[in-house]
Amino acid sequence: MLPKKHLSGSEKRKRRKLVEELNKSQQGAIDKFLIRNVDVVHENLDHPNENLGDDIDDSNLDDQSEPTIPTNNDIDGEETIPSIDIYDPINWTNLSNKIRDSIIKKGPIRELNLDYPCDDNNRHFKYAYFSRKLNNGEISDRKWLIYYKHADKVFCFYCKLFKSINNKSLLPNDGLSDWKHIIDRLKHHENSNEHMNNMSTWNETRIRLDNNETIDKNLLEAIMKEKDRWRQVLVRIFSAVKCLATHNLALRGSHEKLYQDSNGNFLGLIEMIAEFDVIMQDHVKRIQNRDIHHHYLGHRIQNELISLLANNVKCSIIKIIKDAKYFSIILDCTPDIAHQEQMTLVVRCVNMSAKKLQIEEYFLEFLEVNDTSGLGLFNVLQNVLKCLDLNVHDIRGQGYENGSNMKGKHQGVQKRLLEVNPSALYMPCACHSLNLALSDMAHSCIRATSFFGIVQHLYTLFSSSTKRWKILLANVPELTLKCLSNTRWERRIKSVKAIRFQTPQLRLALSILYDSCVNDAKSKSEAESLYNALGSFEFLLGIVIWYDILFVINMVSKKLQSKSMCIDITIEQVQGILSYFEKFRDEGFTSSMNIAKSIALKMDVEPTLPTKRRVIRKRHFDETNQDDEQNKSPEELFKHEYFFVVVDMAITSLKTIFEQLKTFESILGFLFDSNKLKSLDENELRGRCVTFHSTYTSDVDLNDLYSELKVIQSTLPNKLMSATEILEFVISADCYPNASIAYRIF
Repeated sequence: MLPKKHLSGSEKRKRRKLVEELNKSQQGAIDKFLIRNVDVVHENLDHPNENLGDDIDDSNLDDQSEPTIPTNNDIDGEETIPSIDIYDPINWTNLSNKIRDSIIKKGPIRELNLDYPCDDNNRHFKYAYFSRKLNNGEISDRKWLIYYKHADKVFCFYCKLFKSINNKSLLPNDGLSDWKHIIDRLKHHENSNEHMNNMSTWNETRIRLDNNETIDKNLLEAIMKEKDRWRQVLVRIFSAVKCLATHNLALRGSHEKLYQDSNGNFLGLIEMIAEFDVIMQDHVKRIQNRDIHHHYLGHRIQNELISLLANNVKCSIIKIIKDAKYFSIILDCTPDIAHQEQMTLVVRCVNMSAKKLQIEEYFLEFLEVNDTSGLGLFNVLQNVLKCLDLNVHDIRGQGYENGSNMKGKHQGVQKRLLEVNPSALYMPCACHSLNLALSDMAHSCIRATSFFGIVQHLYTLFSSSTKRWKILLANVPELTLKCLSNTRWERRIKSVKAIRFQTPQLRLALSILYDSCVNDAKSKSEAESLYNALGSFEFLLGIVIWYDILFVINMVSKKLQSKSMCIDITIEQVQGILSYFEKFRDEGFTSSMNIAKSIALKMDVEPTLPTKRRVIRKRHFDETNQDDEQNKSPEELFKHEYFFVVVDMAITSLKTIFEQLKTFESILGFLFDSNKLKSLDENELRGRCVTFHSTYTSDVDLNDLYSELKVIQSTLPNKLMSATEILEFVISADCYPNASIAYRIF
């Protein structure tokens, strides 16, 4: 059976209905998009939502999902129609006035540099058809001619928009693809009266739209006025969200209604603004009177605005990183409250956009991690860098904690990243290394472990009830006991400090606790045990030693956590603390003994260490060593078995950290400051440049870098300049490109 040549009446009505629904849905999607971008407001304000009331959490209002484009499946179960492109001439049937006005303002759109497909006769459209040659030799542009690449057809822009029903030509209807006769067809069309009339209509309409002189002028003025009002409202809502997000304050409360208790900071801020601002006051009044359909105060709008702010900040950060080109990554993994492992991504770079160059560290995002192996973490890192449009080959440094999955030399993240980018040198976290050193020191001998056990026991006892806390605070008014941190060991200084300077008061508080615990045998026993422990001279000596150790490490750790910390200062700090412990090993025990004795005398404690009986388990032990051990005094035994063990463990750990840092100094040390650079002669400078170039081969030219640094040596001011100041000098001179790269990498 042959197919029908013409559609039946029911099919025509069905298609006409489909087109009308498509246009309506398309119009809604455009309006929604424009409103979300603070460009247009809803015009149907005459139909308030009956369910609005004062409830700000109405999900049927401003939090509606984006309108969807109807399909044939939605109507008659036929094939799906793709989303509509309003600038596709094929869809210019039964256009709404608003869309038609937008197309008229936009004018004909012409895509250049297209590859025009050939038909069955090997003919195709040519760019030359967009113009015609006049009799006097001039070239006239056919601005009205538009080519639609998806259908491989041409249309007349003017006639397609303003065509009459009787016009049967292909250019204003289905499009022309007869490339053999196209020149004649175009010439005939552009000389027709209807084409000229439609062109005149388009020009007149465009001018009226530009001058706001259309027939709906009053309506457009009202729309523009309402648009401006909405823009002012949205600016205030946006500012309220930005203020709360900037100060890290919660937006929502237990209720989401205006002028209701516990409705949160956001609505409270809106209420406060409405007291002084006329625009927001009018907006709130419209909500209460149910005069508007959308209010934009719901929680989903708040989340959307926060998301817009976050994306804006992230784009700004990424732009700074790209301007600097070179950057380092800092990763750390930790489980969240739901025990989901997550990895933080921090990027360190030179901020070139600031008035004064600064070294910045930017937190970018949390990354959900399901595979915590080195390969799993590396894959997550690669994916996020790709999403952020950051080049993995621009990484020049990587810093992690000391976990094997992160720093592992064979399967860790640092090894896998070095395989992709050999210039991404790995540096372990100096603060985490100090924490590990403290942990090793605390577990180096039984006496040290027992010491921290007593400190923790003190905190547990005094925090077990409110009554006991009051007793403690009555006797120790200045400092309170702190719980020992299991991860940040340098923070234990707060726990030790409270005992170090208030041991007599704490011992008195324990005595009071012992007397008050008449019916609590367990607490009474614990108070007595701790009272005796604080009356031990060994504990007093330990508290003095550990306070000095924790104080110096905590001080250095705080300095190392500065975001502007550079490797040269890190080396100085680690070298300084290493020298301190080497000196403390020789002199610290004597000074600690003197301080501990003064504390013991205040507490009426005998300042002597107990004599412990030593059991020699090996029968064939050397008699000379046995006699030496037995002849040592309790102080000497404490010094060798406790003090030296702890301090030597610190020195060993710090030397390991220092050796790792010295590797970086061998590559970058000549860039530390102006004195370092100027102190090098030509041979030394050449050697340093060779070492730098061997690490960063693709970044700098060896000979150019050497030549530039020689000139910089003689042109730098005669004062001490940091690496950042030298980089500012190099950039301002604008003639040392390789030196600029070297200092940016450093």
